Amino acid sequence: MAGKKSTQNGGFSDAELAAMKERAAELRAEGAGGSGTAKKKREAKACADTLAKLEGTDYEIGNRLHTIVVEEAPHLDPKTWYGFPSYARDGKVVVFFTPASKFGERYASIGFNEDALLDDGFFWPTSFAVLGITDDVEARLRELVRRAAG
Repeated sequence: MAGKKSTQNGGFSDAELAAMKERAAELRAEGAGGSGTAKKKREAKACADTLAKLEGTDYEIGNRLHTIVVEEAPHLDPKTWYGFPSYARDGKVVVFFTPASKFGERYASIGFNEDALLDDGFFWPTSFAVLGITDDVEARLRELVRRAAG
């Protein structure tokens, strides 16, 4: 099982360890790969490749989120973050997608990092469980992505 914990690895599951290794590889690629347009193209390709590997509901949700981000916040740059499809403003991840299959969870999630412009007083959500994309879910996601992206 992907989410199985390992006591030999300090309590991290194999999937969590893999995600950390993916993040380390992303950081090495960022440091070695120059800057500007070529870097953004490479990061966008990594995001597209990650989305293309998804299956079933994860594929549907991830690709629909991608379309929403492209339409509602075209200034966000697609990239990967811990191996997740994500979208960044000025290099900082604003929104990301965690497929259910990544950690053997029963639902996928769409999360927003601290650079998302969603602050609402003293309390606001930063992550949403997603079982599928309905018209209502899509409308809410579009609103959240627009607000988060600024």
